[in-house]
Amino acid sequence: MMLHNVNILLGVTGGVAAYKAVDLASKLTAAGARVRTVMTEAACRLVGPKSFEAVTGSEVFTTMWSAPDEFKINHIDLVNWAGLVVVAPATANIIGKAANGICDDLLSTILCACWPLTRSGMTLLAPAMNTNMWANPAVQNNVAVLKERGFQFIGPVAGRLACGAEGLGRMSEPQDILDAVKAMASKITRPEA
Repeated sequence: MMLHNVNILLGVTGGVAAYKAVDLASKLTAAGARVRTVMTEAACRLVGPKSFEAVTGSEVFTTMWSAPDEFKINHIDLVNWAGLVVVAPATANIIGKAANGICDDLLSTILCACWPLTRSGMTLLAPAMNTNMWANPAVQNNVAVLKERGFQFIGPVAGRLACGAEGLGRMSEPQDILDAVKAMASKITRPEA
């Protein structure tokens, strides 16, 4: 199990490819990782949190606001727990928020707070969007800014998009993302359980 004892925070945004993130979460867990999932409100409209809970055996986080009986600050607690952060799919929206330090939901706040992980190359984004959106100079500028700051990217790839068009914008396949995560995780020193 290549990812044994690796804590992975999986961010899921509201792209149609969110359904593939369930498969990714399952693959990460099967590879030995401890996976916690953070979903945006839009992601919850496309796939249910229970799907991620079922394949990871862990609670899914959807809000910055803790339960009344908890006193932890979710975004800081989750960042401190994580050894690696993966966002799949990474929409143009979350890429823009991360590039500009916008923190208006749990996932965008985590991406701002995980700067130490990002700086050490432990934050991976898997973009997914329409070809026209991916080609937009604003999106490309945001991607360039994030790469300069240490964010890692996988994809997007060319193929059939949700709108039926063919082009660059598909999220990389879960197996390819898993392989990228394994390569990143090989650089982490892991504590024994």
